[in-house]
Amino acid sequence: MDSAEQAEGEKRVRRVLIDPLLRRGLAKPSSLTKAQFDASIEDLCERLAYMTETSLAALEEQVAAAPAGKDRDRLPIANVILEWAGQIQPPVDDASPLIRAVFANALGQDALAGGWAPELLIEVRKARRWPGSFVVTQVKDRARDAVRQLEDLDRALSRGDELSIDKARWRAGRLAMIEKCRQIAALSA
Repeated sequence: MDSAEQAEGEKRVRRVLIDPLLRRGLAKPSSLTKAQFDASIEDLCERLAYMTETSLAALEEQVAAAPAGKDRDRLPIANVILEWAGQIQPPVDDASPLIRAVFANALGQDALAGGWAPELLIEVRKARRWPGSFVVTQVKDRARDAVRQLEDLDRALSRGDELSIDKARWRAGRLAMIEKCRQIAALSA
């Protein structure tokens, strides 16, 4: 998402989600100061800029149906809204600051070099948290067979062997996933 798309998305979030909720009378959470609330709204607009108008309208309906506070007249905190947004329309990989950071980091570069980047992407997309060393070990273990299979197929091609349709299709899909991970890493470079 380039800067023009981001800016347009932020305007869409304000128009379709934030403004209607405020017009309904939902106020800032009592735990936030006015400055914190304004910063929270700005952050929500930035993070939800990827969402379509239809998804934002659905999110607006869900937030309006579940107000927070003792009198049920407050906006839920941003984390709750972001969680609901992820259920309605999960962010695409290139819109996720977490996924971008993982692949810009040495961890992502190691995954690309080692051929296990697709499994790392799947893990981070699913867990939505930075993978610790135990998780990284599990990801590498899960990727071991796929990495080996890709190496075997590449050796077969270098010898001039012909791949079956299924193997050629699998290899193309695997290479496409690796390329997608490279593109995500390049977004943060």
